[in-house]
Amino acid sequence: MYDTIGIDLSKDTLDTYWFSKRKHKQFANNKTGLRELIRWVRQAKASLVVFEATGVYHRLLEVSLAAHDLPFARVNPRQARRFAEGTGTLAKTDRVDAAMLARMGYLLELKADKPKSEMLHNLKGMTTARQALIKDRTAARARLATATYPLLRKQAILRLRQVERDIAQIDATIETIITTDKTLCEKAAILISIPGIAKVTAFAMLIVPLMICKQITAGR
Repeated sequence: MYDTIGIDLSKDTLDTYWFSKRKHKQFANNKTGLRELIRWVRQAKASLVVFEATGVYHRLLEVSLAAHDLPFARVNPRQARRFAEGTGTLAKTDRVDAAMLARMGYLLELKADKPKSEMLHNLKGMTTARQALIKDRTAARARLATATYPLLRKQAILRLRQVERDIAQIDATIETIITTDKTLCEKAAILISIPGIAKVTAFAMLIVPLMICKQITAGR
């Protein structure tokens, strides 16, 4: 029998709903709570665990489920809300809850997702941090260009140098991560061999499609 468990994640709690048993259960959103949740899900023998992609909150849950070979579907929050509103079971001001997610998984017979690789997770984090630093560098250069008082110029110079060091460290880390993956390393080498494409550009060309692909998969 196809059965689902919905999980509504928040900073402090993991609210669950077992569809076939119509049973609610709450766990603490910490390591102890996750261990208890995993044990409960395994005992329930549900076909699928359904939760929303909520960034920082869902990541640890996803890793824990994957580590115990428990099938899960990570759904896009907009898709979950559209489903709830479309079935007439959710007002626009209501939250999508665990019962709704379990119902969505059951009625649509959602397919299990592949766990997001740790490598992609790290690359995404590094890329996001680098983009923020590029903005910081632009701001630091602007401050330096307009600073006339010696102290302010000195601070702007120091800040600019620090940002550039941080960018260099992230670039080196991204290169290290990519070179540990044979396929990405080979693709990077091909791109870099093309005149006009630097390492940073080549790495960005490899990372962005991976991130977009995962976003599309999560939104299905």
